[in-house]
Amino acid sequence: MRILVVEDEVQLAEAVARGLRREGMAVDVATDGDDGYRKAALTRYDVVVLDRDLPGLSGDEICRRLRDEDILTRVMMLTASGTVEDKVTGLGLGADDYLAKPFAFQELVARVRALGRRTTPAAPPVLQAGDIELDSSKRTVTRRGEHVDLTRKEFGVLETLMTSQGAVVSSEELLDRVWDENADPFTTTVRVTMMTLRRKLGEPAIIDTVVGSGYRIDPSVLEAVSEGAGKAQ
Repeated sequence: MRILVVEDEVQLAEAVARGLRREGMAVDVATDGDDGYRKAALTRYDVVVLDRDLPGLSGDEICRRLRDEDILTRVMMLTASGTVEDKVTGLGLGADDYLAKPFAFQELVARVRALGRRTTPAAPPVLQAGDIELDSSKRTVTRRGEHVDLTRKEFGVLETLMTSQGAVVSSEELLDRVWDENADPFTTTVRVTMMTLRRKLGEPAIIDTVVGSGYRIDPSVLEAVSEGAGKAQ
């Protein structure tokens, strides 16, 4: 998942970003409202973790603008006040969730993951392609029941491809979804990560290269999974 943290308390912003990255997420940070709005408007984030009290544009105004512009990013509001009135106001502006400071980091992670799953259509917590299963909440991948040890980026690439359900995903989109704003768009990192991911997953290969377009999960593998689920019902 690609996350934006907009928080003017620099130490808190950096601590949240580090923690989310340890959970396998790609995280960008903005420490004022103007920069936060600019990034949120230009980049497709899964979730924006948004402080209400910011220098420049307020968190309320950023949320309002995102909704007025039909930007579908999920918004989690952070605030020093956890009153019912504040929650109602924040949700009324279009926020998807609300968390009062101080908060337990694991609760933040759980809420961010829950918001990230609220895509259209909703992505199930456990994804399957052939004999490969990916559990997004536990951050685990197995093949034929055996654990596959993946790096955070390898896991992110596989999760993005499996969520796309056979649709072609370009290298540029993978770079945008799995890495952060510091990634070099001219790097070979996607190709190298794909090579190591394929090697770790083993045979038979489930990831196709669509020349000139990108990568996808082999549609025949997904069809086999769908047929098997249908027979089991």
